[in-house]
Amino acid sequence: MNFEEKVTAVSPKYHGAIIDVENQTVALPDGRIAHRDVVHHANAVAMLAITEDGKAIFEEQWRAPIGKTTLEVPAGKLDDRDADNAKEAAIRELNEETRYVATEIHKIAGFYTSVGFTDEYMTLYMVTGLKPVADALPQDADENIVLHEYTLAEAKQLLADGKLDDQKTVMAVYYWQLFDAGLVTFED
Repeated sequence: MNFEEKVTAVSPKYHGAIIDVENQTVALPDGRIAHRDVVHHANAVAMLAITEDGKAIFEEQWRAPIGKTTLEVPAGKLDDRDADNAKEAAIRELNEETRYVATEIHKIAGFYTSVGFTDEYMTLYMVTGLKPVADALPQDADENIVLHEYTLAEAKQLLADGKLDDQKTVMAVYYWQLFDAGLVTFED
């Protein structure tokens, strides 16, 4: 069956600092016309950062779209400094947000964060062998982050208690659990 929709018109709706929004007019495979709201967002990275004592680093921060604080694994957008290199972005974001550099960085998975409305693609890494950075990069001016470290058992309990509700973080904890049990390995 052919599912492909043909874009016949694009109407820009919003141009912002981190997103662009457009309305697309599309022709469905059966000839009907429909409209799609699309959010364009830079690709992103996230890191399951495991310390030497076996704890993962989580960030507590306010998230305006949901009106509350979250606990998340470190993450950030690719930008001009990364030249579309997700691994370089992960190294940079780890420095900016946690003040660590990793001696080991392995790709876990790549995925679209919400295919129903955005083209954002995220690459999730596991980073280990963490050492304090020699040269700390500046944090984004609007970031307000508090770092926490949790063992796998503690992270699983946070998940069971509904305190981890960020998709990339949930995925990272489930991967960590499988990795710890020897049931998965790295993609690269």
